[in-house]
Amino acid sequence: MNEENSFDVDNPDSYIAAAFETDNPASIAKALGEVARTRNMSKLAKDVGMNRSALYRALSGDGNPEFATILKVVKALGLKLMPVPAAN
Repeated sequence: MNEENSFDVDNPDSYIAAAFETDNPASIAKALGEVARTRNMSKLAKDVGMNRSALYRALSGDGNPEFATILKVVKALGLKLMPVPAAN
C-alpha cells in the first residue's frame, strides 16, 4: 500500500479494500491487523477461534496466515469477501 492509502479510522472498509487491490498478501494481512487493533482484539480472536497473540502475529504483515484465517477475520470484522471481475 502506499501513502495515499493510509489507515483512516473513520473509513476502515476502504482501507481494507485498497489493501486487497494490491494483490500483496502481507499488505492485506497488515491492513486487517490494523483495523482489528482498533476494535476488541480479544473478542475478534475468540470469534476467529485463535488466541490473541497468534492473531496479532498472523495479521502483523510479517505473518503468513492461512486463507481460512483471513476469511474468518474478514467475517468477524463484518465484511464479506466476494470475487468481482478484474478490469482489463
